[in-house]
Amino acid sequence: MPPPRPEALDPGHGQAKPINGPRLLWSPDGGTLVVSGHWTTLTLAGLGAMPPRPDLRSPHGRMTAGPAAEASASPPLAEPLTVHWDPSSAVPMDMPPTRATTVTLDGRGLMALDTAGALQLHRLTEAIALQGMAVQLSGFAAPHLSLLALVRERLAAAAEGLAAIPPPSRPPVLERVGRGSWDWLLQSLGLLSFVGETALAFLRVLAHPGRLRWRQILQVVELDGWRALPVLGMLSFLVGVVIAYQSGVQLRLYGGNLYVVDLVTLTVLRELGPLMTAIVVAGRSGSAYAAQIGTMMVTDEIDALRSIGVSPLELLVLPKALGLILALPLLTVFANLAAVIGGMVMSALMLDLVPETFIRRIPEAVTLNTLMTGLAKAPVFAAAIAIVGCYQGFLVRDGADSVGRHTTTSVVQAIVWVIVIDAAFSVVYSKLGI
Repeated sequence: MPPPRPEALDPGHGQAKPINGPRLLWSPDGGTLVVSGHWTTLTLAGLGAMPPRPDLRSPHGRMTAGPAAEASASPPLAEPLTVHWDPSSAVPMDMPPTRATTVTLDGRGLMALDTAGALQLHRLTEAIALQGMAVQLSGFAAPHLSLLALVRERLAAAAEGLAAIPPPSRPPVLERVGRGSWDWLLQSLGLLSFVGETALAFLRVLAHPGRLRWRQILQVVELDGWRALPVLGMLSFLVGVVIAYQSGVQLRLYGGNLYVVDLVTLTVLRELGPLMTAIVVAGRSGSAYAAQIGTMMVTDEIDALRSIGVSPLELLVLPKALGLILALPLLTVFANLAAVIGGMVMSALMLDLVPETFIRRIPEAVTLNTLMTGLAKAPVFAAAIAIVGCYQGFLVRDGADSVGRHTTTSVVQAIVWVIVIDAAFSVVYSKLGI
């Protein structure tokens, strides 16, 4: 049986390494650095080391070199200083004190070299140069010198290439405005097309009423209507309190405490009630629609529905739109009632206007026409919120990040469309004298 391969102790790590692994030795005067062993990827990664053997351990647990190693190892320089060096990191050097201005890198003991070893030797020469000393190569074989020159050239070319890359420049203002306008136009055309497809799907359902999914519609009424009552009631009550307080402070100066009823009821029933309800539903339900459909887009559930012949518009969009159209007018009535109660409470506390007087004044301040002009906006608001939320959900493409981005966009766009529609209603009511 052949004798086992001899091992030597690496002074830098205290680990067993083959005697032909990468090694660096300083001469006593610090003018020569001897490179020896195999400078390859495997040896630099430590994969060339052999596991320690119990028979090579001294009684004190320290590794010792076998007799074969002592016989085969070439004698080093007189009293050399071993460099403490870790190939996986930068090249530290325990250089002895020296006055030399030039360091000779002696490669006569270099047995093997690849690009990984050449890169480490290049870093070694750079580290020496940073200390203000020149580096001379001596004793290297011609293939090793060629490989070192090749690594040096490639690193220099890479550095020049990175330096030649211009920094990213911001487009001009006109270009950004143009791109933004074009993107907005494309989204508007896409939304208009989606509205048309939804309308056609609704007409097909009207032609075949049995395809209408009433269970899902009632589920939307429960989730987006009934369960939204607590938060909507609290916000509406507080809005009524704020309106009564802000107007009452001024009206009390002129003795017009009673006219707080007119201001609260007209403002809430005609404008703030429907508008505030639509904004709350847009943030609560519109975002949920976009997130649900967006998640189904990511998991390819929408494509699965199409593959089995189920229309996503009839299954997902129409029930949400019709359910919200039924729920939002009822939520608006509830919000109006809560806001009027809030105004009545604040009037009783601050203006000494008793609830009986407040209630008797309401029929004189508002009419049924005032209530209906506000409620007429609710179905339109509901359709806009549902369509915008579902449309943004169908635009999701690239995973969770896209779901979050389009969910946020759905809320913003729904609120913007609600305000635009409310302004359009105001113009129409003004033209009609309502």
